[in-house]
Amino acid sequence: MYFGADYHPEHWVHPYAGSAEEPEARWKRDVELMLAAGINCVRMGEFAWGICEPEEGRYDFSWLRRVMDLMGEVGIQVVLGTPTAAPPVWLSRQHPDILPLDERGLPMCDGTRFACCLNSDLYWDYSKKIVRAMAEALGNHPQLIAWQIHNNIGMHSIIPCFNPETRRDWHAWLKAKYEDIGRLNDMLGLRFWGQLVSDWSQVPMPMAAPAPHNPALLMDWRRFCSDTIVAYTRMQADLLRELTPRAPTTSNVKAFGYQLDLFDLAGVLDFVSLNSNATIETKPAINACEIDFLRSLKKEGSKTPGGESGFWVIEQRAGHINSQEVNSLVRPGVVRLFTYQVLSRGADAVLYFFWRQPRIGTEKFYGAILPHNGRADSRIYQEISQIGEEIKRLAPALEGTKVTAEACILFSHENDWALSLPRQPNVHFNLRDHVQLFHSALHDRNIPVDFARASDDLSRYKLVFAPSLSLLSAGETDALKLYVQNGGILVATCNSGLVDEHHIAADDGFPFNMTDLFGLEVQEFDPIEAERENHLAFKGQFHANHAHRARLWCDIIAPGACQVLATFTHDFYASRPAVTLNEYGLGKAIYIGTVSDPPFYDDLVLWLRTLCSLHQLLKVPDTVEVSMREKDGTKIFFLLNHQSVAVRITFYKPMHDFLTERTINGNYDLPPHGILVLDEIRTGESATPAEAPALAGAARQAV
Repeated sequence: MYFGADYHPEHWVHPYAGSAEEPEARWKRDVELMLAAGINCVRMGEFAWGICEPEEGRYDFSWLRRVMDLMGEVGIQVVLGTPTAAPPVWLSRQHPDILPLDERGLPMCDGTRFACCLNSDLYWDYSKKIVRAMAEALGNHPQLIAWQIHNNIGMHSIIPCFNPETRRDWHAWLKAKYEDIGRLNDMLGLRFWGQLVSDWSQVPMPMAAPAPHNPALLMDWRRFCSDTIVAYTRMQADLLRELTPRAPTTSNVKAFGYQLDLFDLAGVLDFVSLNSNATIETKPAINACEIDFLRSLKKEGSKTPGGESGFWVIEQRAGHINSQEVNSLVRPGVVRLFTYQVLSRGADAVLYFFWRQPRIGTEKFYGAILPHNGRADSRIYQEISQIGEEIKRLAPALEGTKVTAEACILFSHENDWALSLPRQPNVHFNLRDHVQLFHSALHDRNIPVDFARASDDLSRYKLVFAPSLSLLSAGETDALKLYVQNGGILVATCNSGLVDEHHIAADDGFPFNMTDLFGLEVQEFDPIEAERENHLAFKGQFHANHAHRARLWCDIIAPGACQVLATFTHDFYASRPAVTLNEYGLGKAIYIGTVSDPPFYDDLVLWLRTLCSLHQLLKVPDTVEVSMREKDGTKIFFLLNHQSVAVRITFYKPMHDFLTERTINGNYDLPPHGILVLDEIRTGESATPAEAPALAGAARQAV
């Protein structure tokens, strides 16, 4: 297992470290401290283009090789980042056309990272040159184990850009998709407002305009921009595989908040790497949701440096960040806690961002393993060192293990884009929040969950949630029908099946192509203000433990063959169905025609567990998060206490704790932010009994 840091040796030369006589002297001390902390891997080079190529064609990778040599002396491996996210100033001054134009056609300034247009042929050419030069200079170094392509690709505001070359590629993309200009007019619905075109060159880019652009055109624009990013990434990946076939490729991404289809991006990479902002989130369920999403991007065919089939966390926050209104310190034990959260959910490597707080630049007060003074007596360094020692003990047990889920949440980037277009039915509706309601209910019951697209093979899952898939193609709806027909249980919601992939509204009833699947038709829908609410009255087999609100969106449903499980209590649609169940083939299709509060989804999951024989991993107090990795029948449980108070757990079977090599049995008080990594002791095994201090006021639950 790889355990490491994001290292920027270019920050630590004279005059910021070292001396005039030995400008690189600090590097050796950094390597010593890394080794002492248990670090065995670093990422570096991702923003060093202007240092590796200070002027066109004059390359200097010798300093990176010297750093890699130092790493090699102590066995630390290296992930090199291609530096294309930070073009040098000389490049934009020689070729200002590479700078992105904004939606008003104005050029953005250089002198910072991401100052480029990814549709620029010149930028592609220069990117190929620097990647080739780096791979030829360093690709044979024995410490190199992987490449990170670009940095945070698709995350920042320069995507999209509106340059002339973007217009050229946009028209070529449309021509390849539609082939006939008449078909483009039909599929984009350009008859609306009379915006028909007679030539490909007439199709506008969605630049600043006096009125909203056609939503179907905006959807194609988002697809085109995503395809541009994926193509640029594929170009680098193909080049690196040609030059250094032994080193797999990855790129660092963040769940959900991107302007590209991450499933498509994962398809051109050897493995996926996560940027985790765990330490700034207050709710562990939000972090868990992002981790599960990233783990799900590449379920098959993943190739990591260690030969595992999982994913990496290549930027795990080692402390506070510097982009919030208030950047509070991370409390003791929290970095360790969130490190084990990503490990528990399938990560095969964790690298912390940064190694050391830089003395220069825009991120000088970003949290890091080492503070500005570079000393090892800092609080975070000591915490990281503790984790490093634990990882050495834990790594052999985790090798080859993976997370297996029987529940799944469907997510489509295209649907996400559709729901972010202007003029939505309810500006207060947020897809990410809606997805989180379902994931949190599963997380809080310690039920593993994957993410998938509707077109994926869903047959491995007992239970599939489809929150607000407003945009669906006929092929996707057919796939959902097949899943239920073959015995699956599908849960869909309001704001589903309103438009097809061309953003054309259904004329045969909502949800599009699925009225038979759910045994109902949504005749109208009532978006309601955030401060208003309706309520649900339950009947039949779904027994709620609380009174539940209906908020933001209420579907007015005409039931057909479905059973009605709950109705609305107010307004002109009082007594009309709100929650239904329909038998379809061998399976069941459940429809929830509103949005509620977290307790409703807790009750929903409790009921669904019985319906499809879905079991939580362990019975523990609600404040303890449980995850499991398994291989060949061996199950390793992670128990995380996210609270600032101890929690008592009762074990009825002896369990082996990997972190202390002790046996736990009976009552055990899991301390604040405490962690257990356990497997069940089999007959004939033994370990040292652990003392379990009795703490008053802790919750009690049986395992």
